[in-house]
Amino acid sequence: MPILAMDTATMVSSVAVADNKKLLAELIVENKLTHSETLLPHVEQVLNMAGTKKEDLEAVAVSIGPGSFTGLRIGLAAAKAIAYGLNIPIIGIPTMEGLAWHYPVPGIRVAGFIDAQKGNVYTAHYKWNGSSFDEVKSIEVVSLEDAVNICSVLDEPVMAVGDMVSKKLTRLDNLPENLIIPPKHTMMPRAANIAMAGLKKLAAGNVGSVMDMEPIYIRKSEAEVLWEKRQEKLTSSLSQTADTFPGGEGNGSIK
Repeated sequence: MPILAMDTATMVSSVAVADNKKLLAELIVENKLTHSETLLPHVEQVLNMAGTKKEDLEAVAVSIGPGSFTGLRIGLAAAKAIAYGLNIPIIGIPTMEGLAWHYPVPGIRVAGFIDAQKGNVYTAHYKWNGSSFDEVKSIEVVSLEDAVNICSVLDEPVMAVGDMVSKKLTRLDNLPENLIIPPKHTMMPRAANIAMAGLKKLAAGNVGSVMDMEPIYIRKSEAEVLWEKRQEKLTSSLSQTADTFPGGEGNGSIK
């Protein structure tokens, strides 16, 4: 039976349907429309392309990050709704594990470079074990320069994948000789990759729950950072006011 797969972790919106025998259908779009506008219409379109009824789906696989905070929330919310409505398992796939599925090749390491804003990247490394991928360097946020340096000291070929490869990495001089820059279409997210990883996890019984699955954020969103800064300023301002006008009996009144 087929599974539905979605990836909305970046500007790319991708939906696929696949089973253990083949990829039945896939749609990949990168434009200015938001995931909230395109995702569910794309799901319906891909199901029609695959000739698959939603009732025939065995599971839903979705990219869970790191990546765009808004994109991740939209993708996971849609996946949860579909899984809950059809009473089927949901499978969360780390975004960079999905990217690694471009290169199921022994002897190389796949390194993710996903935009984390302010000159930083989300990075993690994966290696093919013959049937799936092992995470050999856990996900973290580092500067782009540091992410490149981590790769430079390795004594094996490293394949760079993710949106920051074409945005920034290709513009850098003196890249390490072991760092490989692949063609653009083989470094960006694909729902087909999420489907392949999802099928492996489904077969192993490694599924999640619609009640407690959460995106992998790693860092705080910009909105959270700004809110905390405002709260710190407000607290500081209130403290200064209290020092200048000490209240009576601890209730903040001026006497």
